[in-house]
Amino acid sequence: MKQGTGMKMHGRRGTEEDRKADRKADRAARKAEWWARQKRRKACGEAPGHGGGPMSPPNAFTLLPWLLLGMGAISNVIKGETPNPWIGALGLLLFNSLYVTLVFRAFNKRAREAASTRWCLAALGAVTCGLALAYGGNWLLFFPLWGLATGAVVRGRTLGPVMFVVTALAGAIAGLDEGWDTLGIAYGTLVSGMVTAAILALSETVRELRETRQELARAAVDQERLRFSRDLHDLLGHTLSVIVVKSEAARRIAPRDMDAALAQVADIESVGRQALTEIREAVTGYREASLAAELDRARGALTAAGIEPVVRQSGPPLPPQAAALLGWVVREAATNAIRHSGATTCEIEVRSSVERVSLVITDNGDGVGSTPPGSGLTGLTERLAAAGGTLVGGPAPGLGRGFRVTAELPVEPAGPEGGGRAEHPEIPENEESR
Repeated sequence: MKQGTGMKMHGRRGTEEDRKADRKADRAARKAEWWARQKRRKACGEAPGHGGGPMSPPNAFTLLPWLLLGMGAISNVIKGETPNPWIGALGLLLFNSLYVTLVFRAFNKRAREAASTRWCLAALGAVTCGLALAYGGNWLLFFPLWGLATGAVVRGRTLGPVMFVVTALAGAIAGLDEGWDTLGIAYGTLVSGMVTAAILALSETVRELRETRQELARAAVDQERLRFSRDLHDLLGHTLSVIVVKSEAARRIAPRDMDAALAQVADIESVGRQALTEIREAVTGYREASLAAELDRARGALTAAGIEPVVRQSGPPLPPQAAALLGWVVREAATNAIRHSGATTCEIEVRSSVERVSLVITDNGDGVGSTPPGSGLTGLTERLAAAGGTLVGGPAPGLGRGFRVTAELPVEPAGPEGGGRAEHPEIPENEESR
């Protein structure tokens, strides 16, 4: 029995130690979260702590110290200088409760616009007017507090008429009690309401601007991720397809022609090195696709895959932006022809004018079939659309088989795709290469 009891005690002690360790880990996690929150506040320009610093936006706690204006009335009740002090104390309790409720509701849009909040504001006005009519003197200082609560709760076009009514009541009641010497009460009521409303409206505008800036930053990051994924898809898809095709060619011809096989292996090495360079440039954001270079690469890749390339170019030279976008189209279309078409011929034609340029890539393969469009053509369609162009892919008309990709683009694209300006040599009319 003693041994069993000892084992039970040991088990309880172990459980307690586990609980202490859990509580310690929980405190450490909360502490780390608190420090992270303070760092975020500092990065956003807010004061560290709980949001009450000079650089932090106003909140309900910043409006509570104004209740000190009622200290004179509280002193009158405590010293017994107020008739019916129990009624005065009840009025003070009711006023303070309504004021605190209103200032906390003012910083929640749904609560601020609720009908119950309007009724609370009306009740606060009734209590303020009743206490001022009954006691006067220091009790008139509750009017500026009523104006402050009104400025915190009421927004928009209704603020002006409501503040006019509140100020008029403050001036009339104060005038009945103290005469013209209490015009400062009316002025203080108007100023407290309008200044509070202006500060809170400015604070909300600043907060909305910060949220908009954060949303724009997130959108820019998402756009950059999308661009990067498209570039990597185009780069790796084309390069890996060329490597696979050349590897198959080297394997087929190695038994009968070792020199030709070694030439294919050398091409594979060259393509791999070029791919490494392009990926590094794409990661750093400096890669600029060249239409001439992509046409040369497509010609070599198609030839290695057993597809006869026919490339035609006509028209004036293209600016780098348009050439870069069309270079991506050539790369993607050639990759798709090598992978999926089973074609024997692929024609690439570039026609440019002063205003627009068109690129047509046609193969005599098996066509679309039942395979849905890939992400490469979908991404290129979006990129060209952003630059004011179009990209259409589908069965080649009039051939009975094959696939055609047609891209049209303004000579000066509207979007940010592509690189900077550079000089291009003049392209002769109807130059054809096989």
